[in-house]
Amino acid sequence: MSDSLVAVVDLDLPGPTISRHVYGHFAEHLGRCIYGGFYVGEDSDLPHEGGIRLDVVEALRAVAIPNLRWPGGCFADDYHWRDGIGPREDRPRMVNSHWGDVVEDNSFGTHEFMHLCELLGADPYVSGNIGSGTVREMSEWVEYLTRGDDSPMASLRRSNGRDNPWRVPFWGLGNEAWGCGGSMRAEHFADLARQYATYVRNHGDNTVYKIAAGANGDDYAWTETLMKSLSCLGCSREPQSYFQGLSIHYYTMTGTWGVSKGSATEFDVEEYYVAMRRAHRMREIVAGHAAVMDCYDPKRRVGLVVDEWGTWWDVEPGTNPGFLYQQNTLRDALVASVHFDAFHDHADRVVMANIAQTVNVLQAMILTDPDSGALVLTPTYHVFEMNVGHHDAASLAVRVKGDVPTREVEGAQLPLLSASASTKDDTALISVSNLDAEEPRTVVLDLRGRDVTASSARVLTAATLQTHNTPEAPDAVAPVAHDGLRPHALGLELDLPAHSYVTVSLELG
Repeated sequence: MSDSLVAVVDLDLPGPTISRHVYGHFAEHLGRCIYGGFYVGEDSDLPHEGGIRLDVVEALRAVAIPNLRWPGGCFADDYHWRDGIGPREDRPRMVNSHWGDVVEDNSFGTHEFMHLCELLGADPYVSGNIGSGTVREMSEWVEYLTRGDDSPMASLRRSNGRDNPWRVPFWGLGNEAWGCGGSMRAEHFADLARQYATYVRNHGDNTVYKIAAGANGDDYAWTETLMKSLSCLGCSREPQSYFQGLSIHYYTMTGTWGVSKGSATEFDVEEYYVAMRRAHRMREIVAGHAAVMDCYDPKRRVGLVVDEWGTWWDVEPGTNPGFLYQQNTLRDALVASVHFDAFHDHADRVVMANIAQTVNVLQAMILTDPDSGALVLTPTYHVFEMNVGHHDAASLAVRVKGDVPTREVEGAQLPLLSASASTKDDTALISVSNLDAEEPRTVVLDLRGRDVTASSARVLTAATLQTHNTPEAPDAVAPVAHDGLRPHALGLELDLPAHSYVTVSLELG
């Protein structure tokens, strides 16, 4: 076993709060995410409420799902909300041209989504259509959802069975405007974002946090253009509040876009390290966008929203290539843990993140079998569950003494240890990932500033990096109590198995 590293955590020096919304989710009309995932219809033999699958709801409530983004994604800029309200038998059908070129019947629309959010206890994040929609269409959707008097849209909502308005705190101004959302130049979209945002109004006591469609990966020029469009960000008076958040999208893959993104389950150790290196790039990308935003917004009034992130592998053999159904291994769990450490470390700027996607698509939390109806929780799901203690907790810096072990990957040094920590209500949670595929490691946790009265640990790992959960082996990758935690003169000593994710829970005096 390698020599111990020492990680210093000052328990009495809380930093910026880690928003629970960093643990947000994304549900697009794509493959079997909505239809066959969340929504099985009112004729299903599976337990449901209004067609919404209840075991999916129960699983997501167990990880305290904070928000859900819908209806896309690329689908959002083809979606016209009036097609998804009223009696289901009267709703027009539409072509989902982005994902499988399939025809869908709009049986899951605004009311069904809002009912889903109510069942989940999650805040709705609605993505509005700028690509093919109109200003009036978006403005009326906000009114339909959130206005309480006898306005035209509130009356229309009541005619469709909902008396009281809903609370919709998050609103997306378009999606990937640089690509599927309209193939726009940044300057053009910046003007549209200002225009549309003007008509996304607050109704009653519903205050909308507006999020402009942001950059692809490390396109910092896109972010700079949008930040420049907000008047007077650097001056003493308040800036124009056209939007309060700015998004970025970044996916982890080991192949090449348009050729092969890499297999979800058939990969060797070298490809694993490539995935870890590319996942680690999220830290660099967030830091780069934050630096640009700091130039125009030093008071950090505008939040960074990473509303699409995760792994993107080749689809499972034999499945529809437009449905983006992929398996989820221990490697995916470690990709998630690396991302969360990056988000925690930038809690002063990152206000929300949404994994892509929640059910049956890309780096899903949940997989459902289309034949048997069986539900499987993925390794990624368990990282979310193990991290619930970070929700709305104050971040704590983790400082490693000495050199963190690294491995050269694609011409860069990949740190093989990743960690973050937080504190809340006389507790603390420390998350540590050992990314070394083969070697275990020991870390001494030098805990300062407060007394630790109790401690425990859990570990997520498996015999191989390729291990994944199936209906036949649903707990092949699942967290268990970890006995590799013991007292040390500085605090605690923690054993980290190879390719593992460990959380340490502390009770503080």
